[in-house]
Amino acid sequence: MPPLNALRSFEAAARHGSFNKAADELFVTPSAVSHQVKTLEDFLDVRLFLREKRRVSLTTAGERYLASIQLALDEIDSATRRLMASPSSVAVTISVAPAFMTRWLVPRIGQFQAEHPDVELRLSTLSGEIDFDHSDTDMAVYFGRGHWRNLEMDHLLNIRLVPVCSPRLLEGDKPLNSPADLKHHTLIRVADRPDEWPRILRQAGVSVSDIGRVMSFSSTSLAMSAAMEGVGIALGDEKLVEREVRYGQLVQLFDMVLDSGNAFYLVYPKGRQLSYGMKAFRDWVLDALQHDAPVSGISV
Repeated sequence: MPPLNALRSFEAAARHGSFNKAADELFVTPSAVSHQVKTLEDFLDVRLFLREKRRVSLTTAGERYLASIQLALDEIDSATRRLMASPSSVAVTISVAPAFMTRWLVPRIGQFQAEHPDVELRLSTLSGEIDFDHSDTDMAVYFGRGHWRNLEMDHLLNIRLVPVCSPRLLEGDKPLNSPADLKHHTLIRVADRPDEWPRILRQAGVSVSDIGRVMSFSSTSLAMSAAMEGVGIALGDEKLVEREVRYGQLVQLFDMVLDSGNAFYLVYPKGRQLSYGMKAFRDWVLDALQHDAPVSGISV
C-alpha cells in the first residue's frame, strides 16, 4: 500500500490543479505536497502529473488513478464518521418519511425500547433521498414505488387510501350518504399526488367533473391535520389512520379503497454489513408490521 499522506496530497493537488492550493487545504507547505507526490510516483513507478510553471495537470495514468483514489478516500471518511458517531454499534441513525414516523413508528417506539434497551435509536424525519456515502445515516424509510438504485430494500407497508373526515362533518347540513355527496364538500389532497382523488372517484363511479372545492397541502401529515379540524375530506392510508379512527378524531367514509401503488420501504446501501443495532431495528419493524392487528373503525 502507498503511504496515506502521499495519496491525500495527490488527490488534493489533482482536484485543485495546484500544489499551492493543495498545501493550503492540507495545512502543509507546497514543497511538502510536491515531496509526497514524488514519493507516490516513485512508489508506483508512474508519472502522475505534468508540471508546468504555475500549475500542474494530470497525466492519463493520473486521471485513471484519481477516480479510484477519490472513491477509496470517500469510503474511509464515511466509515470513520459512522464509527465515531456510533463506536459501540448499538446506536442507529435512521431518517424516516414523516407520515410513517408520526403515524406508525412513534406510537410503537416504546415497544422497540422495551425489547432492545441496549439499542439507541437516533431518529429524524426524511427530507429527500439520502446520500449514504456522505451521511451519518445508517438506514432510512422511503416512500415511493421502490425504484432506487444501489440500495437494499425491505418492503414495509403498501399504501391503501381511504376517504376520512372529522365526525363533525357527519353532523353538518351536507349529508355524506354516498360517494356522490363528496361534491358538496372540500376534498383535501397532497400537492404532489394530484391524481389520487380522480382515481378513487372514477373507481367509485363518480364523475370527476362533479367535484367542487379542492384544497392542497404539502404533506400527508398536514392533510390529515386539516381533515381532523373539519376542513374537508382527505385520503389517508387505512393503516396509518387507525389511531385517529380509534380515538374518534376521524371516521372512514364509504366502502372506497384505492391501492395507490406506493409503499414504505426500509432502505440501506447494498453491500453494507448490518450492525447489531441496524439488524435489531430491521427485524423488529418487519415483525411488528406483520403482526399489527387492524383497528376497526366507524364506517358510514
